[in-house]
Amino acid sequence: MSSPTTQKPATYVLVHGSWHDGRCWERLVPLLEKGGHRVLAPSLTGHGDKAHLLGEDVGLETHADDIAGLVTGEDLTGVVLVGHSYAGMVVSAVANRIPERIGHLVYLDAMVPADGQRAVDVQPVTQSLIDFARASGTGWRIPPPPEMPPPFGLFGVNDPADKEWLRTFVSDSPALTFQQPVHWDNRAADAIPRTHIHCVGATPEGVARQPVPEVQPNGSPSQVWELPTGHDCMVTMPAELAELLLRLA
Repeated sequence: MSSPTTQKPATYVLVHGSWHDGRCWERLVPLLEKGGHRVLAPSLTGHGDKAHLLGEDVGLETHADDIAGLVTGEDLTGVVLVGHSYAGMVVSAVANRIPERIGHLVYLDAMVPADGQRAVDVQPVTQSLIDFARASGTGWRIPPPPEMPPPFGLFGVNDPADKEWLRTFVSDSPALTFQQPVHWDNRAADAIPRTHIHCVGATPEGVARQPVPEVQPNGSPSQVWELPTGHDCMVTMPAELAELLLRLA
């Protein structure tokens, strides 16, 4: 009789999108840790505990430095690297730099760039936010998009208490994060498996989702999962999101 195999704990690195910080993952983290997995949910430069570092020169490369530095500094390998929204740009840049340390890439309702693309190319509506900020005098500081009537809400969140909580930490993002091109040309990164999780609740007008190719760069069929909720699914459906992410451990 064979003995049962013991699953090795995974390491998840959760990367928040624009205007958020690491606190947005608070409901998800304990659900992943419950299985013995290690979870890191840092705030990117200019947000959360790094808000004092916000500046005009903070861009995509800065945020890639943040996450690549964390992964190498902690000597992490086999990382399940999750990027939400804008952070699809960040995790792509990180995988390009250190593909040998990444076990799985997860694009969570995220921008999915090609080499050389900027966030304004992947999601053109972001250019209108930059233009509005300049016209209103905030310059390089891009305020969070305004709350919209249901079902769009605040980043897809409609519960009043949840929206109030979100407002305690959402903050301006620097324009350069949307304007710097991603370096995504390291063919060694093609071997990394990728999963796309789409939030298929109401989508505001002007927000586009790029089609996922049927085949991943590593030759495997593409893996696309859906959650019936708004954009900030880690707030609205943490248990369901955890269930999906735990499949990748």
